[in-house]
Amino acid sequence: MRLSVLDQSPIRKDGTPADAVAETIALAKACEALGYHRYWVAEHHSSTAFAGSCPEILIARLAAETTAMRIGSGGVMLSHYSPFKIAEQFRMLEILAPGRIDLGVGRAPGSDERTSRALQAGPQAWSIDAFPSQVMLLRQFLDDAAGMSFPDDHPYRGIHAMPCGPGRPEMWMLGSGIHGAVYAAELGLPFSHAHFINPDGSEEACAAYRQRFRPSSGCTRPLISMGVAALAAQTNEEARRLSASRNLWVVRLLTGRPIAFPSPDEALAHEFTEQEQRLLHSVETRSTVGTPQIVRAKLLDIAQRHGAEELVVVTITYDFASRLKSYELLAEAFALQKR
Repeated sequence: MRLSVLDQSPIRKDGTPADAVAETIALAKACEALGYHRYWVAEHHSSTAFAGSCPEILIARLAAETTAMRIGSGGVMLSHYSPFKIAEQFRMLEILAPGRIDLGVGRAPGSDERTSRALQAGPQAWSIDAFPSQVMLLRQFLDDAAGMSFPDDHPYRGIHAMPCGPGRPEMWMLGSGIHGAVYAAELGLPFSHAHFINPDGSEEACAAYRQRFRPSSGCTRPLISMGVAALAAQTNEEARRLSASRNLWVVRLLTGRPIAFPSPDEALAHEFTEQEQRLLHSVETRSTVGTPQIVRAKLLDIAQRHGAEELVVVTITYDFASRLKSYELLAEAFALQKR
């Protein structure tokens, strides 16, 4: 079982975005030494909780700070952007770190509606119905740059995503439901399911992906990873205490009152309304919390039920030391080979 990392660069209360980015860099270096397979960074905009707004820039820094672990996006929100420009950005990253770059793409906005409008480069946004065409064009530009030319009758033949080179980023489709699974299958891409966002219907989505998968030059068989929220500590009690920070943050987000990540003491002292209590129960079911062996067993069960070959773990705690410790404990529980 491959174990990887999704880092959203969380901003804690009384911390700064600069702290969050510095911790992302430190965590990536530590996770490479621990033996994690890949390290993905996310894209969020106008957020008080996440500092990662430009994954393509952060990937360049992380690739320079590491030597063996794959580095990539989890993901680029392609609906905002030109496929050609994204292809150029990730072609450059591939040149800088050959054979280690992943390009995960998603169709979620990564922001609220007003922020999405501010991201528009033209008079109107891409229609959500255009997303599959954007993904196809992005892959065609990447293939062309690696030596597989556009068809003779393609309107963009002769336009190349520079710098060209023999390798190409490993492209993934991200999704939290059936749509992402179907897009991945029809386009012949590996599929990473965001179980930590939406576990409902996840097994059906993964089954549909395998059933409808069409092999492509970049992916000859169905390949599934699961994005999972997990937190390990020496005791169940400590793990539950640490998880209170993220739980309250999610509840506040779902009720339209976003905040930076609170301390465990603040979160545990919060008086939940009846509505918040119902949300809290739902939030707690989306994450796996406990001792390393308990977390390992539950994560392996998730992987087995979905036919996944890889777990991409997102862990958020108020303090960086607890977050790093959780990844250390999981690496030990999964017997990862240290670098």
